[in-house]
Amino acid sequence: MSELSLISALLFIAVALATQGLYRIAVRSRRVQHAMSRRLALSKFSAGAHEALNARRVERGLAQFHNPILRRCNELVAQSGLRVDRSLLVVCAAALCALLFTILGLVFGFGIGSFAAAMVTSIALITAFFKVVRQKRVSRFSDLLPDSIDVIVRGLRAGYPLPAALDLVAREMPDPVGTEFEMTSDEISFGQDIRTAIENLYRRVGQDDLLFLIMAVNVQNQTGGNLGEILTSLSRLLRNRAKVHLKVRALSADGRISAIALSLIPFVLFGLICLISPSYFGEVRGHPWVTPALIYAMVSLVLGNIVMYRMVNFKF
Repeated sequence: MSELSLISALLFIAVALATQGLYRIAVRSRRVQHAMSRRLALSKFSAGAHEALNARRVERGLAQFHNPILRRCNELVAQSGLRVDRSLLVVCAAALCALLFTILGLVFGFGIGSFAAAMVTSIALITAFFKVVRQKRVSRFSDLLPDSIDVIVRGLRAGYPLPAALDLVAREMPDPVGTEFEMTSDEISFGQDIRTAIENLYRRVGQDDLLFLIMAVNVQNQTGGNLGEILTSLSRLLRNRAKVHLKVRALSADGRISAIALSLIPFVLFGLICLISPSYFGEVRGHPWVTPALIYAMVSLVLGNIVMYRMVNFKF
């Protein structure tokens, strides 16, 4: 491999990474503006606020299912915050499955095994995509939740009732907190009790710290007391937990980077060897021990990643 080809490849990678970085910055700014415009448009819905609430509900999830597995999938899609077109999702899943079947067929031969592997892989990739998007949204919601509780406390101390304080959060906080609390406020305005509305908020978001808010509201409704003081303590608790979480991530950063490096090194070395000397693996490619060795290597890699993940990720 000549030096000119290596320099050209490195230059291409650098330009691609720079383009991706600029694209992400532009997309993030556009998403914020789009979210603000969408909330304003829905709040000025021509047929009234009730239809606007129903329009936001229809956008979330796939459908109402009675099967537990399908219900869990629908909750995953709803908690991702994405407005999913069911027809487009089916088309994308079929296209991904066809692409994977073609790739696996060229490598292992076209057959039932390749088709089954393509279907399983496509479902796993789509599920992983929604989980990643959901996790990012939940993390953003977690970052804004203590400030949202402070807004509720200030509203209660100013003399607002709890529904009005929740509406204040909907107007003051950015997405995703603003949109979710706006739906909660609308549910209360149309006759839903506060406890059920907040539980619906938890089901739509899936953020575990909302259980503390549900418990605080339930205790105040059943036994009375100063809800403002309870929520102030809750806000302090959530901030302390966030600090501990960040400290744990800082202490475990070395383990995470090591796990990523150990997982990528085999693939990086294989790619570099094939790029530098394409015929290096040609002599052993047809050996009968190649397939069992690759299976053993992949199983060992997966088990090692699971162990390393459990070592650096835990609940507290």
